[in-house]
Formats: sequence, C-alpha cells, structure tokens
Amino acid sequence: MKASIIATFFALFLTCTYATKEATKKNKKAKLYVPELDCDIKAGKIINPEFIAKCPPGCQDIKYRVYGTDIYASFSSVCSAAIHSGTIDNSGGKILVQKVAGQSGYRGSFSNGIRSLSLPRWRESFIVSEGKPKKGVTYPSTLEYSSSKSSPVKAESKKSAQDIKVTRNTDISNASEKSPEQADALRKEYQTSPGPVPATQVTTTMLKPTTTPEPISTTPKPTTFPATTSTTTTITAAKPRSAVHRVRDIGPSSVHPVYSAVAAAASSIQRQQPVAAFRKPAGSPVHLGFSSKEELNPKPLEPVSQGNPNCKVDLSFLIDGSWSIGKRRFQIQKQFLSDVAQALDVGVAGPLMGIVQYGDDPSTEFNLKTHANSRDVKNAIEKIPQKGGRSNVGKALSFVNKNFFLDTNGNRGGAPNVAIVLVDGWPTDKVEEASRLARESGINIFFVTIEGADENEKQNVIEPNFVDKAVCRTNGFYSINVPSWFNLRKVVQTLVKRVCDTDRLACSKTCLNSADIGIVIDGSSSVGTGNFRTILQFVANISKEFEISDTDTRIGAVQYTYEQRLEFGFDKHSTKQDVLNAIKRINYWSGGTSTGAAINYASEQLFSKSKPNKRKIMILITDGRSYDDVRVPAMTAHQNGVIAYSVGIAWAAQDELESIATDPDKEHSFFVDEFDHLYRFVPRIIQNICTEFNSQPRN
Repeated sequence: MKASIIATFFALFLTCTYATKEATKKNKKAKLYVPELDCDIKAGKIINPEFIAKCPPGCQDIKYRVYGTDIYASFSSVCSAAIHSGTIDNSGGKILVQKVAGQSGYRGSFSNGIRSLSLPRWRESFIVSEGKPKKGVTYPSTLEYSSSKSSPVKAESKKSAQDIKVTRNTDISNASEKSPEQADALRKEYQTSPGPVPATQVTTTMLKPTTTPEPISTTPKPTTFPATTSTTTTITAAKPRSAVHRVRDIGPSSVHPVYSAVAAAASSIQRQQPVAAFRKPAGSPVHLGFSSKEELNPKPLEPVSQGNPNCKVDLSFLIDGSWSIGKRRFQIQKQFLSDVAQALDVGVAGPLMGIVQYGDDPSTEFNLKTHANSRDVKNAIEKIPQKGGRSNVGKALSFVNKNFFLDTNGNRGGAPNVAIVLVDGWPTDKVEEASRLARESGINIFFVTIEGADENEKQNVIEPNFVDKAVCRTNGFYSINVPSWFNLRKVVQTLVKRVCDTDRLACSKTCLNSADIGIVIDGSSSVGTGNFRTILQFVANISKEFEISDTDTRIGAVQYTYEQRLEFGFDKHSTKQDVLNAIKRINYWSGGTSTGAAINYASEQLFSKSKPNKRKIMILITDGRSYDDVRVPAMTAHQNGVIAYSVGIAWAAQDELESIATDPDKEHSFFVDEFDHLYRFVPRIIQNICTEFNSQPRN
C-alpha cells in the first residue's frame, strides 16, 4: 500500500514539474530580432516612427552627412547621427530611434569625430538613444521603407525564382477553372508581362511547363468555356513581377538607389527578349509554354548607353504648351528636345532629364527616373500632347522648385539641378520672384526665348526684361535668344555645352544668395601697406561673386591686430557697389597678431546678429602665427554653426589654419607663399561654398 502511495505521489510530482517547465517556456519572451542598417540609410527613408536597429562598423565617414545636434533632421544618416550623439562608436552597435517633429533650425557641431551641418529647417526630425527596448513597447523585426528606397533589411524573406515560376504556371493552369473573361485576362497578363525576366527563368518556364492536376492544352479551346462558379480571385495577387527584378544579382553598383531598377533593365536588355515569345499578333494561336527556335534566339541588340559621365546633371525642361505657340511650332519644340536628348547622351551614369509642360497650370510629363536612355526619352517626347492655355512661366518655376527635384522623383543630390525654360514670345505672369526662390534652392535656371516681342508688342509684356530678372547675371551664360523657331536646332550644341559645364553649374550664383559672410582680416605689422591693399582686392573679388541685398547675401568685415575693429556689419550695406566701396575704405591698422581673439570678436559682433535662415560663413585671412590660442575659439564658432575658411599667406602656421577651418580642412583651408598669388584661390573658395550648399537637402 505504502509503495502504491509513494508511486502515485512521485508521478504527481513529475507531472507538476513538467507542467511548470512548459509554462515557463511559454512565458519566456520571444527573442527580439534586430534589423540591420547600412551607413547611408537616412531616417526619412524609414516609415516606422520608433524602432531598434543595428548599425555596422565604419559609419564615421564624411560622406554620410548629418544635420543637427542631439535632434537631427531626418535627411541625416541614422548611424552617423548615432555616432555623433555618442550612442555608439565607429565599431557599430544597437540603437533606438524615435521620430519627432520637424525643427525650425538645426545647429551643426563637431562631436565624436563627426562634423554635423547646420540646416535652417526640415519637416521631420529624429533622436537616437541606447538600443534598449522600453517596457511594454513592441519593436518591429523588419523595417518599412518609403518607395524611393528598397529595403536593405536582411530579415525580409524573398521569393526564389523557382517559387515565382511555380506561381506563374499554377495561375495559368487554373485559368481553365475561371470564367472565359477571367481566363482570357489572365493569359494576356502573362503574354504581355512588361517586367524584365531573367533569361534562365523564362527558358525553363517555356520548355518545361510545370505539371499540374489539370494541365492546360496547347491548343486554345473554342469560344465557350464551362460555366462554373468559382471564387473571385484578384489576379494582381498572383503577379510575381516585382520580385523578378533581381537587381542585386547583377553585382555591386554605384548607381543611385532610385535608378537601380532602370539600370538593371538597361544593362540586361538581352534578358528581356524572351518575354517577346509570349507576345503574339492578334488572331494567332496562343502557345503557352512553347516557342519557336527563332523566338528563343532573338537577334542581339546594341547595348544601351549608361550616359555621358562628363555631364552628370539632373535636368528639367519647362516646355511651352500655350495656345499662342500653335501646333506646328509645338512640334518644332518637341524635335528640339529630342535633338538635345540625343546630344546629351542620357543615362544613369550621366545626365537625366524630365519634362514639365506649362500652360495655365504646369504638369509633369515624366520625371528624372522615368527614362534611363536617350532613345526612351525621345519616344516619350514624341507622345506629349499640347496642353493649351496661357504662358504662366512663373507658376511653372514655382512648381518645379517645390515638386520636381525631389528624391522620390529621381533627384540624385550630388548632380547639379538645372531647369531649362523654353518661352515663345513672353510669359503671361511674373517670373522674378519664382526664379529667385528657385535659385536660392540650388536650381540653375536657363532661359531659351524664341521670337521675342518687337517694338510694337513690348507694351503687352507684363514684366519687362524678364530674362535678366530670372537668370543669374553672368554675361548671358544662362540665356539664349533665338530669333526664329526655324533656327532653334542651331542652338542645340550651344545649350548642351553650357548645361554640361558642371564647374559653372555647381556655382551658378544659385547658391550665393542665402548667406551671411564675415571677412576677418589680419592687419598686423608683418603684412605691410601694399600687401594689405592686395588682401582687400582679394576680399572684393570674392564679394563680387555674390548677389548682395537684404534678402540675399550680406557681407561684414572685421580687422584685427592685438585688438579688433568692426569695419562694417551685415546690416550696413545692401548693394554690391556699397560693399565694394566699403572694402576700399578700410584703413590698414598695423600691430600684433591675436587671431583667436579675432575669431571670438567676429562670433560676438557679426555672427550673433546673423539671420536664422542664413548660412554663416567666415573667411579668415592671416600671414603669420597667432600670439594666442585659436583652437578653442574656432571650435566654439564651429559649434555655433559657423562654416570657417582659413587663408594663410607667407609665414602663416599650417596647424593653426587647419584648426580654424571647418572639417574637412583640405576643403576649407588654403595656403599661398606670396600675397600676389591670393587671386588664385577666389574660384576655389567660391566653388567650395557652392558645392557645400548644393549638398544640403531641399525642404
């Protein structure tokens, strides 16, 4: 009896122990899978409002830009921002990212080996913290990306080519169970599939049809089908074409992510040809799964160009679709655009172009990522119908500024943005304000005017000299006047040559509007009167390049020795001529060299009074080593968002020049052995100012 009780008790004990273990297993939290990010992923590309992710090593690189301090603009690299904030170091690690509202301004700073940039405003922000999950919060194991960027998360499952093949064949075989209309639509769907399909997959599908319970006959049935009731199925659910674009299988590429699909299509055009086996003329038998020898071996096509690499620009053509142009001249305009597209050699490694047609209202005909070669662009141009209406050019420029050059439309960021406006006669609205705003956004504006107003018609022009008001004032580089529509083809090469002059486009005076520039001049005894006048000429040459006004660029100047003197502030002179006259009137001071104190003085007397929407730029010119420390004052200026350029002459100390200059110092510090050679640096400084401006995002 005792043995029976003990056995029963022991059995109960084992049962309870097992049940407890099982309950413990169930109660254990599932391990959180942490998705991985690449260094170049920006927060704005990720849809999730809050997530934990893992950054790889090596994101502490200047090419991954960061905007802001503590709170970052969503245009910033997530992982670089995490390093800047001190959450992780260059070895990578887990981070927690939270999206927050956009800010009215972002302060640049140097932290943990990364220089973040200032930004006036942006629509969305994010903050980064240690990658520890919060209590009660569920974090996604995969991240959702906006359509302009394919997800790099390794956790996403992908259909294999075999899965796709089976799905296609299964759907086709099930066509016999559908209504005649559904079956016919489904067959047409696969006969005319527009997506690029890998050659191996198509060949396998055609020569080895998958055996199904009810194989489809290779001979089409007569006009009737069995009338059966079937559950309605959305055909698009079975379409695997989006997965068929195996872009990443073609190897590493430097092509912008937005163009990865079109680049793959262009570089593997041979792969698309087997799809032609499914395209039959009307009335011919449909042979699903089999093809003739000729169809399997199409004639090789010429390779599609990747574009002219010496002309990497993003182009928007604004074409006149108003009624005043007439049908014949509208066709001439389209032929001109085709000729330009051919001469440009459009491609993902070179120029890309889109077209906006304007009349009463503007509309995009196609954007930058729609077509990746000149042939496709020309075909698209041929199909453009005329809109009609008036010639509202100002409205069209505002539309392009706000809508055309977006990442989602194919803007590549590193390529200059160019808008080319074709105008028949004159606009029916004002263009000056819209053009100024577009130029301030970094858009290079060209005007091609055809058959302008004669003396009797000038009274009808709403805005006299509209071209001069719309483009940069650079001796006619940005404007071309054509006396007759029949002469338009003669300016194709002229326009292409100017558009492809990327050195001038990077600094077309579009980037020279929204800045407060403080010039800090060494007036020490070692400079001398004659050399001081040479420095003033150098300052004047830089100032001439900017469009100066209360709303555009403003110039201020400080001279220093042991002491400092404000020569004139940002709000003192509002025209270019006034600024140039003020520079001439600066008197040589003479004395010692306290550069650190001069930087502090410029920060307090000049840049503290800078407008919030202006970029703060300091250009310091010195000929010797400072008597005081320059590192701390320079670092403070950098942290307050001042972009500093240092120009050293003769006995200037290289280590001090690099400390003064904003990172990377190679792009912001310059040295010359003689005062008379200062003029050589004017183009380089202007170029760097503009390149830095154009690399900033457009809100």
